[in-house]
Amino acid sequence: MHNADVTPKVWERILATRAGRSCLCCGEWSAGERAAIELYGAMIAAPGSGHVAAQIGQSLDGRVATVSGDAADVSGPDGLAHLHRMRALVDAVIVGVKTALHDNPRLTVRLVPGDNPARVVIDPSGRLPNDARLFAEDGARRIVIQTVDVPRPEGVEVIRLPRDTWIAPGQIIAALRDKGLSHLLVEGGAITIARFLEADLLTRLHVAVAPLLIGAGPQGLTTRPVARLAQARRPETQVYGLGSDVVFDCLVGARALACAWPHAAPQPAALHG
Repeated sequence: MHNADVTPKVWERILATRAGRSCLCCGEWSAGERAAIELYGAMIAAPGSGHVAAQIGQSLDGRVATVSGDAADVSGPDGLAHLHRMRALVDAVIVGVKTALHDNPRLTVRLVPGDNPARVVIDPSGRLPNDARLFAEDGARRIVIQTVDVPRPEGVEVIRLPRDTWIAPGQIIAALRDKGLSHLLVEGGAITIARFLEADLLTRLHVAVAPLLIGAGPQGLTTRPVARLAQARRPETQVYGLGSDVVFDCLVGARALACAWPHAAPQPAALHG
């Protein structure tokens, strides 16, 4: 496991690199700072039209909330900061309507320096009320993807897409890229993340695990079951300690290898090789 030290100097360099004003290939860094550059640098290193990442925070026993629905403190403070850093490094953050209704999230960057991404909610039937916090005017773009003609607040962009039982993830990505949004973060909920994963459209999946046992409640990620372990996905993974939480950074999907960890420090053997 790599212990990542996200110092102010590291985060400033990462933001400057994302803005095109710097790079991640030079500088003197401690081992922990280099691990942080490896973790977050990969989020901005994807070539071409961008990448689609997903993030989920869960307990040691794979839960995201209690049976009663309490999910406020699943992630520790460092896990929450990690989520806000992920938001700061993408063009848009995406949630499904169930998450938006239950959690009423703001989807902003509050815990770390950075710009708020565009906020996108997938709301096929137009159930989300117009006073939801993610529709609040704060300078960030606000987008709703729906299949029905439901009026939205002034300034909220509406994307109308067809659906069968659900709006196809590929159509969502294509529609957002048509609007200039290439680097995407699917934040929740678990069903929404699973649909993008099963459509083979994610390039990486971050699973942030906090050291608590909930015992029962909704699972963090539910995908189609396999009959044999030989059929299970085994993504290439790096593990990072972030203080209160541990992040599993998994490469998934057909384009994953193009979005690996290009800024990782070389191993000793490579230095002498």
